[in-house]
Amino acid sequence: MSVKIKPITDHESYQVNEHTIVKDRLGNWNCENDLSTRERRAFLQYEKIVIKNPRFKKHTTATYKG
Repeated sequence: MSVKIKPITDHESYQVNEHTIVKDRLGNWNCENDLSTRERRAFLQYEKIVIKNPRFKKHTTATYKG
């Protein structure tokens, strides 16, 4: 199963497969539905590599396979 992460609003909201993840005022990522372990791991990796990287001005869609 692959995990597709698509930015909706950079640093604020992202779509992971069919789930929308938003950042609250405290800086925590929240999702209405529970993510699978694979989706959670892929998003944490995306956050580490893309979201927290100041060199990325515009975030791109990523697909994680595994």
